[in-house]
Parts: sequence; C-alpha cells; structure tokens
Amino acid sequence: MFKKTLTAVAVAAVAVVSGFNSAAAEEEKILNIYNWSDYIDPEIIPMFEKETGIKVVYDVFDSNEVLDAKILSGKTGYDIVAPGLDFMARQQKAGVYLQLDKSKLPNLANIDPVQLSFVAKLDPDNAHGIPYFVGTAGIAYNKKMIEERLGKDFDMKTWDVIFKPEILSKLKDCGVAILNAPTEVIPTALNYLGLDPNSTNLDDYKKAEELLLKMRPNVTYFHSSQNINDLANGDICITLGWSGDVLQAADRAEEAQNGVEIEYLVPREGALMFYDMFAIPKDADHVENAYKFMNFIMRPDIAAKNSSYVSYDNANKAAVPMVIDKVRNNPNIYIPEEQLKKMWVPEVHPRKINKEMTKIWNRVKAS
Repeated sequence: MFKKTLTAVAVAAVAVVSGFNSAAAEEEKILNIYNWSDYIDPEIIPMFEKETGIKVVYDVFDSNEVLDAKILSGKTGYDIVAPGLDFMARQQKAGVYLQLDKSKLPNLANIDPVQLSFVAKLDPDNAHGIPYFVGTAGIAYNKKMIEERLGKDFDMKTWDVIFKPEILSKLKDCGVAILNAPTEVIPTALNYLGLDPNSTNLDDYKKAEELLLKMRPNVTYFHSSQNINDLANGDICITLGWSGDVLQAADRAEEAQNGVEIEYLVPREGALMFYDMFAIPKDADHVENAYKFMNFIMRPDIAAKNSSYVSYDNANKAAVPMVIDKVRNNPNIYIPEEQLKKMWVPEVHPRKINKEMTKIWNRVKAS
C-alpha cells in the first residue's frame, strides 16, 4: 500500500513537471526567421506579432550560397529559412529539413496547384517547403542613362546588352552590376549561347566562362543586394538582377522624386525563373510558431500585401485579385504563357558541376 502511494505521488509529480515544461514551451513565443534581404513588406512582421503574441527575430542574407553554408554546417539557430528551390532540394538530400505537417497549414489550399506541381518536381509531394515567391533574373536599367549612351531606339529586350562587350563597354562609365550568384548567372550565359542552362557537360561551362570573362572588364561589381539602392540612386545604370528587387528600386526612385526612371524586362531569349521557399530546419526550436507564420504568410490578404510591396509573384492563386494593378498586370512579374515557354528553372546539379561553377565564378570575379 505504501509502495502504491509512493508510485502515485511520483506519477503525479511527473505529470506536474511535464505540464510545467509544456506550459513553459508554450510561453516561449519566439520565432527566428532567416530570409532574403528586402524580401517582405515591413508591416507584415508587426501584424503577425500583434495577432499571435510571438516575437519575431528576423535576419537576412543575400545569396543562396550564404544560406547553404549555414544550413549544412549544423545547428542554424533558425525556425524558418528561405532557400531557393534547387538549393532546398539538394540540401534535403542531407536531411536538414522537417517534413511538413500539412494539417497545420490549412492556407496551403490557396497556393496554385499548377505551381505546386511544378515545385514538386524537386520537392516530391511538396513535403518540405512552401512557395514563398516566384521571380525572374532579368535586366534592369536607368532609362535616361541608357538612352544617352545607346540611343532612344536601342532594343533593350535582349541579353546582347549584357553579353556583347561592344555594347556593355559603352555603359561601363555609368556603372554595371551583376548578381553575385553563380548558379544563376552562369546558366544565363549558357542559355544565351544556345546551350542547356542546366547542362551537365563540362565543355559547355568552359564556353560560358569565356563569355563571362569577356563581360568582366565592364562590370563595376558583383553583389546581390547593393544594386537595389544603387540603381534607385542613379549610382549604376544597368544590372542583371532579380525582378522584385529592381522593381523595388524603381519604387524607391519614384518616392524619392530624384528623376531616376528604372525599367525591368525579361529578355526575349528567355530567362531564369526561380522559386524561393519557406522551410523548417530539423533543428528548429520553435516548430509550432514556424507553422503559424507559414500559414499566416499564405493567407490571401497577407500574400497580396506582400506581393504588392515586394513586386514578386507569390504563387497564391487566391491572392492574385488583391495584388495591386501595377504588379498584377506587369508581364515581367506574372509571365505570359508565350514567354513562359522560354523560361527555365534551376535543377539540382551533380557535385562536379557545382564545383566547376564555383571555380569559374572565382576566376571571373578575380580576373
């Protein structure tokens, strides 16, 4: 009898401690997010914090390579990260992401099934990530500066302006910026050469390197976020950049009323189209809070607000009617069907190709 009483007391004590730990876990209302720079409407985090009482710690990066190094190094310290789809697929081979419990993401029903099926080619059954934004890598330029150097009638809707030295050299004096993103710029060069942008032939990459080395003397710098402000301020006149980023630059220039007019286009030869995802690292400390934020970001009104600010397609079918006109009706953001046929999405490359691209990029930047 005494033994049974002790056992009952012990069980009760364990239950109390367990309940206390559970309550403590619930009380820790923290969420650590690692996202791309300039990649969210600044009002959204405060809205989420107000609705949920969860404090968000928000850090940024500006290249997939930076995130790749962190996510594969061990404990990240983040509850949500935003890898490019091809990087996420490769990283998941190392088992670094949590398999999503879709019952906790009812707003996943708002995502366009066609977009989800496209993503599923690299993330089978959409098991590890949700689409955050869809964008392109194209050409953005200062209209006045370009007209002064190339003439008002110059056809800008071609990669010739970036890859032909006789053209790009005329723009060197006003500033040329290129994304610091080898897995996007090198395939762009391959596509321009009429080669498979996802080629696994090393000889193709030698040809791409030759093209990039000819471009290099006219490039002011390689950077994936500095170009936004520099374009808006008139410090550069052209950039190979991401669609939403440079459209943000156009908005900033307009707000500043500094006389800078920026245009963005997807060249007729086609361009890279990318998906940036939201995923939960396996070592996340606040998984339930991560689910709450992911579900929140897929709410149509939130997704539309985010797209309207950042100028990216959000893959959220229910949100499209709520996106502001100048974003929703821009064919360089929501790509027309005819142009889509010329677009490509990065694939997961064999290790030898990734190593070769890194070597090429280092040689190009250092040349």
